[in-house]
Amino acid sequence: MSNQELTIIVLAIGGTLALVLLAAAIYLTRRENNLTEARLLELAATEDRSLFEDFVQKETSEEKERVSAIDAARTSFLAPFNNALADRKFGKTWKTKLARANLKLTVAEFAVAHVLGAGGGFAVFYLLSPDVFGATIAGIIGFFAPRLYVGRLISQRLIAFETQLPDTLGLWVNALRSGYSVLQAMEAIARDAPEPTMTEFQRVVKEVQIGIDVPDALDHLLERVESPDLDLVITAVNIQREVGGNLAEILEVIGSTIRERIKLKGEIRVLTSQGRITGYLISFLPIGLALFLNLASPGYMGLLFENRTCGWPMLGVGLALIGIGTAVIQKIVDIEI
Repeated sequence: MSNQELTIIVLAIGGTLALVLLAAAIYLTRRENNLTEARLLELAATEDRSLFEDFVQKETSEEKERVSAIDAARTSFLAPFNNALADRKFGKTWKTKLARANLKLTVAEFAVAHVLGAGGGFAVFYLLSPDVFGATIAGIIGFFAPRLYVGRLISQRLIAFETQLPDTLGLWVNALRSGYSVLQAMEAIARDAPEPTMTEFQRVVKEVQIGIDVPDALDHLLERVESPDLDLVITAVNIQREVGGNLAEILEVIGSTIRERIKLKGEIRVLTSQGRITGYLISFLPIGLALFLNLASPGYMGLLFENRTCGWPMLGVGLALIGIGTAVIQKIVDIEI
């Protein structure tokens, strides 16, 4: 084994260990927060309210100290790097995406996740198959893996929020008709609504409590949840604050409109399911067929993978055409309402 190969193996193992340690640290931090919340809920269900209140005060102070220590240790090393990235255009974009995904990470930590993803992908592939070219491709995929993960979280939270929005508006309308103000109604939503609606309205209520105007707090909500239905709701609330009117009736009409829109989206999704499945089949069939032929007759298909002068460009062109075809089909079946 040459020195160059030994160096690459050592770097691959080091990158893998660093990625595992980062994932373990994030998991343990989230797990401790979840355990604290579970203990609070258990005591909240007990009859001894004084014991619960004493525990809440003690646990809150301990939690603040622990979180402060964790945040200080976590951000002290990356603070200069985070300050350098946060003011840049892509740093602001990352901050917005992390807020939409509800990930409590700084811009610097997200950048480190890109580096560790690239190193981990390169290391794992190279340990399994010592091919520098294939490991480089795996490293590129690992580099973009955090962005894909954040994008998936954003999409899931947005779909869940929009699905819950009609019920949220129903709760808002009932609260207003019970005599609550707009802020009190949002506090009721922050208590009783499911996730992610609960978390988002809790942020709105906290922002208003620290002195931010209600329209600005709602605009911040719209930045975190980029939904046209929510934009319609916030516009109605802001107009009602300026010119007056019965907000409960307005929200009730908007809620019924959103509910009908969701129903129509479901019907369209059913009608276009055949086109989407066809697009998936057309996209993955050539790849599956190529892998099958490579296993069945390596001498026949192996030339495409071994010949870097002609075979690799052909594979690249084929994958590009498959991607273009998939994008075109998805654009056709994606009907805006």
